[in-house]
Parts: sequence; structure tokens; C-alpha cells
Amino acid sequence: MFIQLALILSVLLQFGAFFITISLIPKTKFNVSWITISIGFFLMALRRLGELIDIINNSQSGLQSNINSWIAVLISLLMFIASFYIRQIFNLQGRINKLRKENEAKVLSAIIKTEEKERQKFAKELHDGLGPILSSIKMAISAINKSIVGKTNEQIIENTENSVDNAIIAIKEISNNLSPHILIRFGLEKAIKTFTDTIITSENLEIIINSNLNGKRFDFNIEVILYRIIGELITNTLRHASASKVEISLYNYAGKIELFYSDNGIGFETKKIKTNGMGLSNINSRVKSLDGEMEINSMNNQGVFIKISLTL
Repeated sequence: MFIQLALILSVLLQFGAFFITISLIPKTKFNVSWITISIGFFLMALRRLGELIDIINNSQSGLQSNINSWIAVLISLLMFIASFYIRQIFNLQGRINKLRKENEAKVLSAIIKTEEKERQKFAKELHDGLGPILSSIKMAISAINKSIVGKTNEQIIENTENSVDNAIIAIKEISNNLSPHILIRFGLEKAIKTFTDTIITSENLEIIINSNLNGKRFDFNIEVILYRIIGELITNTLRHASASKVEISLYNYAGKIELFYSDNGIGFETKKIKTNGMGLSNINSRVKSLDGEMEINSMNNQGVFIKISLTL
């Protein structure tokens, strides 16, 4: 009777070990070797069950049979303990991977924040330093009495005024690109619409924007990274895609903000293009800095579709 109870315990331990190993299959990314081990645990559990049935059917057991049964119980106990600690190892590895990803995201975020601070600093120095100088030059030129100069000099003065005007406009555009003031003051949605309006007027490109943000503000890091990503994607489309239409969708729901970007350009083979090409490396780094996810779908002559999901 005692040996039967021991074998019942053995069977339970063996099936317990099997269920632990099979629960770890997803963590091994369905590795064939681990699946094989799990099958081996299952077959051994069936063998223990068969031994139990044999003992029950033959109540008179010899010494050798009892020894084998106790060895089976010991093996099952050891395998159960081993599978339990294997699960602990997998859990520890999972925590290590999570910490590694979090640290990578923090490092990337710190780099991007530093980059944005330097952009803002340079934009301010450019706007506040060079802007007033050019304005002073314009005022000095405007003060020249054109009635006492010849036609040639008058034309030179006019051309100089136009050049100074263009330089002032260029400085404002460069300063805004380095540190978008509209983004800081009015938020992501307004900044994107303002940016795309300048693209539409200078390029033969239709840009459609869909959004449910309704002027809602988010953490500055999220806003500036999404703004930079959209700018990079539009630049890629203009440089490489030969597209006539771009669609940008921004949705905020269930504690997430998702960006959908698509164009009707020439597309590319995603298998041949890694994230270190076509500016995708910068985009991927920015997404990782917020612990986000990015999906890219494209084929030759079928445009491109990109989905970026960030948890708020």
C-alpha cells in the first residue's frame, strides 16, 4: 500500500514537472530542443503512470520491483525540483532582459534629451545673436539715401536688402527646425499641421492628417520625439519614395498614443532594408528611447505603412 502511495506521488510530481516545462516553451521562443525536453517529461510521466497501474494490478511485488519503484519516485522528485529551479532561472533571465531594455531606453532618452537641449540652445543663440545683427544691417541699408546714388548702386542696394531679408527668413526657419516653437507653445497636433503646410506649398505632395488629439498635451519628450519621427518619415518620402500622397494618423486611447504613417510611393523590400538605412536608425532609436514598438510593412511599388505605438 505504501509503495502505491509513493508511486501516486511520483506520477503527480512527474506531471507537475511536465506542466512546468511546457509553460516555459513561450519564453524559449518555441525552441525545438526545449519542446523535445517537454515531450520527454510527458513520456516519463506516462511511464510512471504505467508502473503505478502495474503495481495496482499485481499486489504481490518482488524486492527488485520495489527498488525500481523507489528509484522512480526519487527520479520524479529530482526532476520536479529541477524543473522548478529551471523556471526560476527563466524568470531571472526575464527580469534581467527587462532591466536591460529599461536601461537602454533610459540611455537613449538621456541622449535625445541632451540633443534637444543643445538644439534649443543653438536655436536661441542663432535667433537672438545673428538675427538682430542682420536686422541692423537691413536698417542701415534702408537709411541710405537712394536719390544721391546712381542706378547701378541703387540696384546693388536693392539686391542687398533682398539678400538680408532672405537671410532673416532662413535664420527663422533654421531656428524653428532646431527648436520648434509651435510645438512648445501649442502642442504636437498644431506643430505637425504647421510643418506639413510648409511642405505642401513647396512640394507637389498631398498630406492628409487624421487625429483625435484635439489639442491635448503630452510629456514634452513624447511630443518632440513624435514630431522628429514624422519629420524624418516625410523627409524619407520626399527623398526616396516618389510619392504623391502621404497619410498621417495620430490616435490617443487606452493609455497609448499610436502613429500610423503611409505613402503611395515606390516602397521597398523590408527584408533587404534594415533599420540602419533611409533614416530608420534614428527613428528606431527614438522609439526605443520611449520603450515603444515599431512595425514596418512595405513592398516594391506598393508604398509603405509604418505603425508606432507608445505607452503613455
